[in-house]
Formats: sequence, C-alpha cells, structure tokens
Amino acid sequence: LYARKKSLYRANFDNEIAPISAQIAGAEPDKLAEAARYQIDNGAQIIDVNMGCPAKKVCRKLAGSALLQDEDLVARLLDAAVGAVDAPVTLKTRLGFENGRENILRVAKRAEQAGIAAIAIHGRTREDMYTGEARYELIREVKESINIPVIANGDIDSAQKAQRVYELTGCDAVMIGRAAQGQPWIFRDIEHFLRSGEVLAAPSVSEIKEIVLAHLQELYEFYGEYSGCRIARKHIAWYTTGIPNSNAFRQAMYGEKSTAGQFRVVEDFLHAHE
Repeated sequence: LYARKKSLYRANFDNEIAPISAQIAGAEPDKLAEAARYQIDNGAQIIDVNMGCPAKKVCRKLAGSALLQDEDLVARLLDAAVGAVDAPVTLKTRLGFENGRENILRVAKRAEQAGIAAIAIHGRTREDMYTGEARYELIREVKESINIPVIANGDIDSAQKAQRVYELTGCDAVMIGRAAQGQPWIFRDIEHFLRSGEVLAAPSVSEIKEIVLAHLQELYEFYGEYSGCRIARKHIAWYTTGIPNSNAFRQAMYGEKSTAGQFRVVEDFLHAHE
C-alpha cells in the first residue's frame, strides 16, 4: 500500500499544514492496519479510509467503492484500521455500489460501531460514477441515524450550494472535490459566505496568474521535469477555462515539452489578459 515510489512521494508531509490526514485504501485488514501505522509513524495525524473511489483500477482490486459489496469485509477493515493507531480514523464512501442496493445506512452504522471518528459521504453510488445528481436525502438519513459527524460531498460547486447542502442534509461539514479543480479559492469563498452571507468577487486574472504560477513551480519541484510538465497540463486547462482565447492557448500549451517552456507560455498568456 505504500512501497511504490509515487506512494512514498505522497507520504512526504514536510511543511504540511496541520492537521495532516493521510488516505489509505485496500482490501486486506492486516495490510490496511500496517498502512495506517506507517502513515502515523511518518507524521500523519488522521487516517482516512477510502471506500468511495469509483475508478476501475481501484475497484478491480476490490478496494474503494467496490468494498461496499461486502459489508462484513468493510467492518473488518474498519476495525483493523481503528485498532492499529492511536489517532482518529475517518471514512470516505458512497451511497452503495449500485443503484437499488444502496446500503450506506448499514455501512455508516458499522463504521460508528468500529470507532470511526467521522464519515464523509458522496451522494452517488459507484454505478452512478459522477452522472446524475447527488442524493442528499440519503445523506440526511445517515445524519439522523448515527452520532458521529457526517460530511456531505457531491456537486458542491459554490458557496450558495454549500449552504443549501447544509440545509438539505443537516450535515456537520461539507467536502469539496471536483469543484476545486482550477478554482482552489472556492474554500475561501465558502468559508466567507457561511460566516457572513457575503459572496466574494471572483479573483482577477492577475490573482489567478499569481496562484497558477506558484502552483506550477511547486508541482514541477515535486514531480520533476517529465511528469511535472504532463501533470500540469490538466491543472492549467482547469485554471484557464473561461478566459478569452483559452482553447487556442491550451493547444499551444499542450505542445510544450519542457517545464520552462510550459511555464513561459502560461505566464505570457495570463499576462496578456491582465
């Protein structure tokens, strides 16, 4: 669960802001427990167990949301993770594996019995992937049935939507996923709106430029020349969506083979729109 080079990179928590939560996944209780201990020994302060990922490569290994097909195994995995560390263990999951067999209520109760500190629920099944709309009413059922904190997730793409999800679910917190791609300031926007009721103005191109360039520099440093250049492409595309002439810019940006060239093209494009 952690011996691959990519996993070791991700387990580097140097200079991270506390509290540090490390997510683990797997289908074997003893190995999941070992992974939890490794992360805590390495500096993590919270362990999050992934039983929500819908990706085929994860589900083929009976991990992620595929585990929702075997509630007894879910219970054994959660027992193992909670028992392995002296730190909070949380759970990220979905409504169930397939439509018509939503078992989130039973899974949530088993999680509570295992000692899980909080549960984050994406309001879709694995079958749904990201189609249709999140079913917040089922998250509300869970919230009304257990005593641990419930975190609502799915389709929360604005500060106003976050407020609406709080009202619909009665949840203790909301979790943002895809909506943060290309707009990491969404967390600031939501926090400010929930506290004051005021909608913050969208960031200017100058502000976006500062954020993007800082992000690229850290991404290049972390992943290196080859992977950094390629991984950055999707982030640049997300950041520049909606800016005039961004489609033509992205095609030019995709052709850059070096981090220096890519950085220069991005900087020039954003500077031209300041």
